[in-house]
Amino acid sequence: MNFKNLIMWVIIVFLTIGLYNMFKSPQNSVNQKNDIIFSEFLSEVENGRVVQVEIQGNNINGIMSDGKKFSTYSPNDPNLIEKLSERGVSISAAPTDEKMPSLLGVLLSWFPMLLLIAVWIFFMRQMQGGKGGAMGFGRSKAKMMNELKGKVTFNDVAGVEEAKEEVEEVVEFLRDPKKFSRLGGKIPRGCLLVGPPGTGKTLLARAIAGEAGVPFFTISGSDFVEMFVGVGASRVRDMFEQGKKHSPCIIFIDEIDAVGRSRGAGLGGGNDEREQTLNQLLVEMDGFDTNEGVIIIAATNRPDVLDPALLRPGRFDRQVVVSLPDIIGREKILKVHSKKITMASDINLRTVARGTPGFSGADLANLVNESALLAARKNKRLVTNQEFEEAKDKVMMGAERRSMVMTEDEKKLTAYHEAGHAIVTINEKAAYPIHKATIIPRGRALGMVMQLPEKDEVSQTREQLHAQMAIAMGGRVAEEIIFGEDKVTTGASSDIEQATKRARAMVMRAGLSKELGPVAYGENEEEVFLGRSVARQQNMSEETAKKVDAEIRKFVEKGYERAKTILNEKIEDLHKLAKALLTYETLTGSEIEDLINKNIYPSNKEDLKVEEKEQSSALGSIGLKPKIVH
Repeated sequence: MNFKNLIMWVIIVFLTIGLYNMFKSPQNSVNQKNDIIFSEFLSEVENGRVVQVEIQGNNINGIMSDGKKFSTYSPNDPNLIEKLSERGVSISAAPTDEKMPSLLGVLLSWFPMLLLIAVWIFFMRQMQGGKGGAMGFGRSKAKMMNELKGKVTFNDVAGVEEAKEEVEEVVEFLRDPKKFSRLGGKIPRGCLLVGPPGTGKTLLARAIAGEAGVPFFTISGSDFVEMFVGVGASRVRDMFEQGKKHSPCIIFIDEIDAVGRSRGAGLGGGNDEREQTLNQLLVEMDGFDTNEGVIIIAATNRPDVLDPALLRPGRFDRQVVVSLPDIIGREKILKVHSKKITMASDINLRTVARGTPGFSGADLANLVNESALLAARKNKRLVTNQEFEEAKDKVMMGAERRSMVMTEDEKKLTAYHEAGHAIVTINEKAAYPIHKATIIPRGRALGMVMQLPEKDEVSQTREQLHAQMAIAMGGRVAEEIIFGEDKVTTGASSDIEQATKRARAMVMRAGLSKELGPVAYGENEEEVFLGRSVARQQNMSEETAKKVDAEIRKFVEKGYERAKTILNEKIEDLHKLAKALLTYETLTGSEIEDLINKNIYPSNKEDLKVEEKEQSSALGSIGLKPKIVH
């Protein structure tokens, strides 16, 4: 395509040069032929110096008495012949040359029109991706995949075993349809892959292409959308026509919600072009003209916006949920991606999987890649546990901001804030174990205490939720106890926001309030209209709304009081942990527990005892004495 475009532009440049020469030549030729002006010619005739002339149209060529040749241009003078005859000038006449124009002349005369047509064709081919010529609007943009290199199979897909079983059956049906048809089974029309972003829906579709052994067409939902009404429907028809020619085959539509949204929904009315495209897709999948042997596999992360007619049996017969992987699935995904890097033999991928709850397949691939990049930056030959840990922290919390300048007072306040979170976490039975505490700024946070669940959990108990609110308030309470209420900072704003959101969800959605009971309140509280967030009328009375607000406040204050009680009782542990964080900036969960429970200092950190004395004197010098609040 690039070579053709180059040839076209070369032709345009040559035609432009020819056009310039065509307009430039006549003027030059006229200037060369008009040796003398017409008035001078008449004077020479009157003086008898002209002896012979040849008249050809308005051009006059002649010879003077001294043998000099001349040429001039004559206007339509009716007395010219008479004047020449009176002076005895020899006159000869010839007709004007009527030569046929050359091929180049024809091309140059038609050059503006040809240039206009060529530019129009060029831009139309660019708009349509060069497929089907200038009038190929209605041609499908589906591309047949032929993955001879980089072929993906089901062995490369991990962590979504249930989804693999569903699509493996489709592939097996295509390979051996008689196995199912002899019992009366029919090939499924469509298979919808549903799941959050990054869970491997497109990768699963590529694995189907690698395993099926049948033609596999791929297209994006946005490829059906066009500025001209009816083009999308035409492309759907053409796509199914191509499928029929290569039957049995698979057509994969990525991000089908671009054209499959519910018809007539939304505040702004319908979209005629998109709805026509959807109507044509519905007809092609299960209409009067059945398309046997053409299986549609689509992917979306927004199944809630799809039209109900698209999801009914007979069209998308199966909805395969590709969910976030559990700890076993994450370990398998890490094994798949770690095959591409050189790792140390002591790396335990199960531990890495345990420390990445909620990660999708794309997140885990990014984690492995980041660890390899970190090892390469350090000129290491192997990727070690240290790189995996640093990569995990970078992906989850952001890059370290060691260049950020913090005063000593700010460091002390951050250390006590994070120590408050950690002490409350240790003393809450329902809390997750601490994985790491740090006062190194990462992302937008000045410090962080990371908890690590021992196993994946689907739901949480009331006890766990109250424990999490107490942990969230631990940082603010620690600031108040150590520095006083007037020295409290805005560092706990995100903690308060998280605690409030958790309390609101407990009261309004989970029905965990004894005062309000198991009732859901405030569904769909906000919606976006013209770029602004507009509050909808809540399905509750004003009196109930006051009770909801009171319950949310009660839950948050309960966590606050629980954190205050723990920190007042464990004030010595708070000082000990804060001083350790000031010295070493980062401590693991096991180091924190050994320090608090057994008074065992971390390995290779014996200078902690010396630092404690120096920091104690520093704290006393600036007046930071503990303030016990009962």
